[in-house]
Parts: sequence; structure tokens; C-alpha cells
Amino acid sequence: MLLLIQLNCDCNGFNTWLWPLIIAFILGAFLGWLLSKMLSKSNNETDAFEQKYLDTKSALENCRKNSSKTNLIGGNALGITNDKVSKVIVDSSKRDKLTKVEGIGPKIQGLLYDDGIYTWKQLAEVSVERIQGVLDKAGPRYRVHNPGSWPKQAAMCANGEWEKLKVWQDEHKGGRE
Repeated sequence: MLLLIQLNCDCNGFNTWLWPLIIAFILGAFLGWLLSKMLSKSNNETDAFEQKYLDTKSALENCRKNSSKTNLIGGNALGITNDKVSKVIVDSSKRDKLTKVEGIGPKIQGLLYDDGIYTWKQLAEVSVERIQGVLDKAGPRYRVHNPGSWPKQAAMCANGEWEKLKVWQDEHKGGRE
């Protein structure tokens, strides 16, 4: 095609170097227009994401304002009824590693955390029936565990009686009394 344009260029009086520049300009303008159409679609998506971000940020600020006015545990800051708010939100740095108690692995530790038992002291004070209820609710894989000694072991952990705990765990197979 360029060859035909060059042949015709001599007939029309244009220099042979001017036609490729005109064609390049037209192609550049067309590609620029095409790219702007493609990018405008992604701009719409970007605007939608930006709006979602702003809405979420606004909701978070409102939540922070409301939580500073009302105690979450005793109040109704987020529209949650008091019977649903049974757990105290504990900072992860204040959670004890409950897996020190023989018989508690990472998954059972997670179940206990979900039930609001975060520290050795809490585990030492909770009833065996409540712990068994947590295990029963989790399914048949967890029902086979015997939490009878867990509060006793947790009390040793809470009191810092590590040697006593080690001796006790060595004497009792699988943490069972």
C-alpha cells in the first residue's frame, strides 16, 4: 500500500516523505482514541472501587465514633443485642498459648478462643462441662477428646508452675488422669 502511495505521491505533487508522516499521524490519532475508550472503562471501575473505599472508610469512622460513646459489651453501639454479645474481644497479644495444656492442639485452641476462653486463667476457671460442650458442638472429631484435666493443667500454667506441669504431664498419658 505504501508503494502505491509513493507512486501516487509523485503524481499529486507531494514529496515522497510527507505521505508516511500523514499516515503515521492518522494511525496515531486512531490508536490514541481507541486507548482512551479502553481506559475510560477501567476509569469507571476505578471510580466504583474508590466509591466503595470511601463508603467503607466513612462506615469505619462512624463505628469508631459510636464505639467511643458506648461500651460494646454493655451497650448497643453496633445494633447487636446484649444476648449476642457474650464474648469479650481480647487483643491477640493477651491470649495465652493454650496448646501448652496436653490434649489441646491448635484447632481446639481456636475453638476455645471462639468460645471466649483466651487465657490459662480463664481455662482454669471454666467447667469441664462447658469445654465438653464446645467440643461436642465442633463435631465428632472433637467429641473424642477428654477435657477433664485441662482446667487443672491450665491452673498450673497460670501460676507459672512449669516444672510441676511437666512432671504431671509425664506421669499422665495424653493428659488423662
